Amino acid sequence: MAFTLEIGQVAPDFTLPATDGREYSLTDFAEAPVLVVFFTCNHCPYVKGSDEVTRKTVEAFAPRGVRFVAINSNDTEFHPDDDFPSMVDRMKEHAFPWTYLRDESQDVARAYGALRTPHFYVFDGDRKLVYTGRAVDNPKDAEKITTNDLEAALDEVVSGKPVSVALTNPLGCNVKWRGEDAHWMPADACDLVLS
Repeated sequence: MAFTLEIGQVAPDFTLPATDGREYSLTDFAEAPVLVVFFTCNHCPYVKGSDEVTRKTVEAFAPRGVRFVAINSNDTEFHPDDDFPSMVDRMKEHAFPWTYLRDESQDVARAYGALRTPHFYVFDGDRKLVYTGRAVDNPKDAEKITTNDLEAALDEVVSGKPVSVALTNPLGCNVKWRGEDAHWMPADACDLVLS
C-alpha cells in the first residue's frame, strides 16, 4: 500500500485542536462541497514563501464553497517554533483564512501520508481524494511561480469536471517526524509522480 493517500480514497477522520480554541473533526466541514486539507507548519521557507498565494486561492474559492483546513504535524525537537503557542501567534499576526490544527501525535499525518510542508489534498463532496501534491511550482519564491496546480484542480472540481492532473509531487521541507533525523522520510514514502 502506498504511504500517501491515493486518488479515490476517502479522507481519514481526525479530531484536533485549532488555534481558535476549538476542536475540529472532519464532520465539522461536512457542509463544504469541496474540502482542502493541507499539511503545513510555521518555520518552513516553502510555506512562508507561498502562504500569501494560498491566501489568494482561499479567497478565490471560498465563495464557491471550498473550505481549507491546515494541519501542523511537525515534531518540535528541531523546530520549537512549530509548537502550538507559536501557531496561535502566527494566526493572530497573519489572520490566515483557514482553520489551523495541531496534530501533536502525528497520527493524522500518517493517515494522510503527508510528505512535505506544504502538501495539499483536495476532497470532493463524498470526501474522496481528487487531487494531491503541490499548490504551485515554486512555493519558496512567489515571484517565480508559473503554475498553480491547486487552483487548476479546484477550478475543475467546483465546475463538476474530473481533475485532469490529479497527482503532482509536493514541494517543501520534509515533515519533521518524532524521533527521526530532520530529513528522514518513511521507507514507503516516495514521489507521487515519477519524473
